Amino acid sequence: MPNCVDVVLLAQYNETMNRRLYDAAAKLSPEELRSDRKAFFGSLLGTMNHLIVGDTIWLSRFALHPSRFRALDSLRGLPAPTSLTQSYGDSLPQLQAHRTRLDKIITALAEELHPSDLDQVLTYQNSRGLRFQKRFGSLFLHLFNHQTHHRGQASTLLTQAGVDIGVTDLLELIREAETA
Repeated sequence: MPNCVDVVLLAQYNETMNRRLYDAAAKLSPEELRSDRKAFFGSLLGTMNHLIVGDTIWLSRFALHPSRFRALDSLRGLPAPTSLTQSYGDSLPQLQAHRTRLDKIITALAEELHPSDLDQVLTYQNSRGLRFQKRFGSLFLHLFNHQTHHRGQASTLLTQAGVDIGVTDLLELIREAETA
C-alpha cells in the first residue's frame, strides 16, 4: 500500500514525464502525430488522447471519495468520457492544455491526501455499469500505472519516429537518502 509521500512522488513523476512526452512529440509534424502507427490507439496523438481519457475517468471516480477533495471540485458534475477513445482534441496544443490541467489536479490531489484517505474503500461503476469497491490507495496506484503503461507505448512510437524522449525511469526523481 502506498503512503502519502509515495503518491506525491508518483504525481511529480507523472507530471514530469508527461511534460517530456509533449516536448518530444512537439518535434513531430501534425501529420506524423496523426499517422496510424498500429498502436493500441492508432497514432501517437490517439495514445496521448487516451491517457487524458483514462485520467479523466479515474479522477471523476475519485471525486466520489468521502473526503471530497478540493482538488477535484472542478470535475464534479462534469460528464465522464463515454468511450476510451473520446476525443479531447485533434492537435498537440489542444491535448497539452487538457494534460496540463489534469496533471495540476493530480498533483494537488496527491498533496491533499491524508493517510486514512488511502485506506478508504471507494465504490464506483465502470463504463459497463459494473459496481466495484476497492481501496483508494490501490486505485491511485492504478492511475499512475496506467499512465506509465501508455506513456511507454508513446515513447516507443516516438523512438520509431526518430525522437528520443530521454530517461523515463522513476529512479530519476527519487532523491538520494541523507546519511548520518
